[in-house]
Amino acid sequence: MSESSPAGTPAEERAGATATGAVAELLGVLAYGELAAFFQLSEDARLAPTLGDRAALAGVAAAEYAHFRLLRDRLVSLGVDPDAAMAPYAEAVDGFHRLTAPSDWLEALVKAYVGTGIAGDFYREAARHLDGDTAKLVDEVLADEDRAEFVVERVRAAVDADPSAAGRLALWARRLVGEALSQAQRVAAERPDLAGLLVDAAAEAGVSDLAEIGRMFARLTESHGKRMALLSLS
Repeated sequence: MSESSPAGTPAEERAGATATGAVAELLGVLAYGELAAFFQLSEDARLAPTLGDRAALAGVAAAEYAHFRLLRDRLVSLGVDPDAAMAPYAEAVDGFHRLTAPSDWLEALVKAYVGTGIAGDFYREAARHLDGDTAKLVDEVLADEDRAEFVVERVRAAVDADPSAAGRLALWARRLVGEALSQAQRVAAERPDLAGLLVDAAAEAGVSDLAEIGRMFARLTESHGKRMALLSLS
């Protein structure tokens, strides 16, 4: 008869519960974010100037829904109710989309790339310290190569044709980033398990929380600058 594995200490059990909670929190906010993006992009497709553009953006929306399903399925596999995991984030995510409704096609494109991109960067930072499978899933659902190619081509062509559009779109991008970071900071403040992922990064690196968070925002700013340069809006 084999011996049973010894039970973990109370501290180890609490740490395991916290880790599981953090994973559920991150997957929950990402799942709702992908679902909301699907609805938003589907609506924004109506602003497209051509049927081809409308179909292309609808394809991006379909990819967002596929990502939502991957996240939902992972939550189920962890024994977590997807609806319960997503519910705490609905107000913040919906608030971002409500405050940043695009008024035209170019604004919709910039939002799809810049606004979603900066939020994705924030959640990638949180996922850096999770288990390998979860981190890989987060990278997969936040990948934006296809979206980037689609948006960059059209925005750059529009700016080349009308250079005066660059200033307006650059201001719009700054607004998007401000709103995205505001909502991300709000979520982190209200959800301690999710915020703990960023604090754990500092502990592992042997630096203060503030120092690591400062470095994180420097990385976010750098990634945003690269996106703006690709759009010819820097």
